[in-house]
Amino acid sequence: MDKSISGFSKLLKSEKIDWLMQHYLSNSKSAKRTITQYWNTDKKLQQLHDEFIENTITNYYLPLGVAPNFLINNKLYAIPMAIEESSVVAAASKAAKFWLSRGGFKTEVISTTKIGQVHFSYNGAAEDLKIYFKTIKSKFFEDAKPLTKNMEKRGGGILDIELRDKTEAIDGYYQLHATFETLDAMGANFINSCLEQFAKTLKREAENALEGNLTIIMSILSNYVPDCIVRAEVSCKVDQLVESNSNAEEFAKKFIQAVAIAEVEPYRAVTHNKGIMNGIDAVVLATGNDFRAVEAGIHAYASKDGRYSSLTHASIENGVFKFWIEIPLALGTVGGLTKLHPLVSLALDLLGKPNSKELMQIVAVAGLAQNFAALKSLTTTGIQEGHMKMHLMNILNQFNASENEKKQIISHFKTHIVTHSAVVEKLETLRVVSN
Repeated sequence: MDKSISGFSKLLKSEKIDWLMQHYLSNSKSAKRTITQYWNTDKKLQQLHDEFIENTITNYYLPLGVAPNFLINNKLYAIPMAIEESSVVAAASKAAKFWLSRGGFKTEVISTTKIGQVHFSYNGAAEDLKIYFKTIKSKFFEDAKPLTKNMEKRGGGILDIELRDKTEAIDGYYQLHATFETLDAMGANFINSCLEQFAKTLKREAENALEGNLTIIMSILSNYVPDCIVRAEVSCKVDQLVESNSNAEEFAKKFIQAVAIAEVEPYRAVTHNKGIMNGIDAVVLATGNDFRAVEAGIHAYASKDGRYSSLTHASIENGVFKFWIEIPLALGTVGGLTKLHPLVSLALDLLGKPNSKELMQIVAVAGLAQNFAALKSLTTTGIQEGHMKMHLMNILNQFNASENEKKQIISHFKTHIVTHSAVVEKLETLRVVSN
């Protein structure tokens, strides 16, 4: 059977579903029930969701949780987190409560510069191109004025444009490397529009001024933003790190060793940083920002010194334990989904309607808190004990446990080690007894 189709995007949603059921879905009745049960009963709201992307057939739900007790620069926050992974929200909440009584999190935005590039090739003399660029540099700003005037009124706009010679990497390859300030907008559309105008200006002016052939390859923003940096940290006296009956100094040293391992061992660093991103992505997604762009930029930053390394760092100085993170974050609180998606609007409202700098700080804190909770578990009880207890409900739901079965099994595993096989065995035992 031919499963290809022409004009799929032009079909009604119901027609798309019928076609999928006919050609791809093995149990069409069950599939249709699954698809339709996730539709919103509010038709206007459903239409809004349908129009976010192309070829929509239904909505894909993720839990939206809240981690309270985050004290950031002496202000309390309850942080929204959209994520499906067990224990992430619980770990963040636990870390927030731990640091609440120890001064909370301190943050600062170090810089907010964003980057875009026009990539082009030129087969003439490099020196001629450099001289030409200096003579027309002002025209880039002038020609982009219709695009930048509103941003400039708010204090943003184009910061600078440089010509970069990349011919050592690729023959004839050059860049216009532009920096931008986009204030509370993530700024992707603004930056890309400016870059495309730069490309037009560059090509137009080159036709009569340069002897060689100049070809525009592409114009696009960069999601690597090493000059859009936020820092978050926590600190306290070493003896405040653990309960009075424990050895605080031993815990602090072991914690710092765990961070040091992630600084030098890429295999550990990847998992270490993935845990950080559990917290960061969850808040980025909840607030309607692009978590794929954030992920790409942050992981590139983790490799900035030539080796993939930890995003967090720790030290003890004069009896004070310090734990901190510095990461690049390009976020927005206006534009995009912030005014369209009702839950994004709610999440931003929950955070006190932050501007982009405030959101950068909140997101960085979520990542630092997540990493603290993970390292604290890893260097003490081990991570599986807490994680598997949070995963217990997923296992029970997978096997359609009743409310009574859930109650009994949860009670049982308060004093027993949780494993998938142990939960299944206990559930089967209960069902044999009840029958």
